[in-house]
Amino acid sequence: MNKTELKQFLDEKVIQYNHPKFIESDPIQVPHLFSLKQDIEIAGFLTATIAWGNRKMIIKNAHKMIDLMGNSPFDFVMNHKKEHLNTIDNFVHRTFNSDDFSYFITALNHIYKNYNGLETIFQNSATKNSLQPAIHQFKNVFFEINHLKRTEKHISDPLKGSAAKRINMFLRWMVRNDAADVDFGIWKHLSPAQLSCPLDVHSGNVARKLGLLKRKQNDAKALAELDSNLRKMDKLDPVKYDFALFGLGVFEKF
Repeated sequence: MNKTELKQFLDEKVIQYNHPKFIESDPIQVPHLFSLKQDIEIAGFLTATIAWGNRKMIIKNAHKMIDLMGNSPFDFVMNHKKEHLNTIDNFVHRTFNSDDFSYFITALNHIYKNYNGLETIFQNSATKNSLQPAIHQFKNVFFEINHLKRTEKHISDPLKGSAAKRINMFLRWMVRNDAADVDFGIWKHLSPAQLSCPLDVHSGNVARKLGLLKRKQNDAKALAELDSNLRKMDKLDPVKYDFALFGLGVFEKF
């Protein structure tokens, strides 16, 4: 299909999948439990952090994380005592264990107390057309207090070659404001035009079949190539096509 036909095809798929029913089978259902901005942010960030592997297990373990925080993630982050972290001792999702979870809670407390929250860090380091440098700076801030070296692997760095799929997904949730109420759009100081597609095996394979991506690895260079092509179709909201690429890959086995 030509470029016009491709855009029309993908726009139709966006309408199909950027729909409230999408929430039912997606990890985004976890932050949708909340209405307080900080609860949504923390639940979304933790959920996105463990979003690799089997989707049902991701959702199950994300709900478990929230349950271990008393179903009040912001209150737990800000007011927990050291002994409260003992309640998460048995948590594990693949290579993300209770030590990692405990540090994430501590680091989030540090960020909300000293940086006025997650959004501030990203908006202060964003460029006009990209949040990838902001992800790099966020990782620096997140790990600026004492931590286990092993925990660093759970936040990717696009400036070191990673596609940073999970944190780009989190940013889509927070920044992009859609009419379907799937993405939250609660971060008002950043624009959907700055977002990058959460590139994973599904969206990558579909993008290659559609001619939107030539690079074989799902890395930072591939993400830049895909971003460029998606922005040609919609420069104001390029990552809406994540719904189309992901839906075609996961639900339609395209």
